[in-house]
Amino acid sequence: MSFDDLINAERPALEAHGAVKNEPYSAETWKPWFDAAADFQAKVTKYAKEQGVDRVSVEMDVKKAVRHPAEDAP
Repeated sequence: MSFDDLINAERPALEAHGAVKNEPYSAETWKPWFDAAADFQAKVTKYAKEQGVDRVSVEMDVKKAVRHPAEDAP
């Protein structure tokens, strides 16, 4: 698993959240976000364990790369 795999897991979670954040809660409506977020979290945990690094730092780095890509550009 690579850092790019984590980025590719975060994007659908972010998109799914955007699709439901202004909708009234229902388990059915919000399920795609919950599932995508759970997938992302599991991948972050696995990656951090494989790399021997702090899980929270990995999550923050991925979210920054997805949400603020211009900050990392040369």
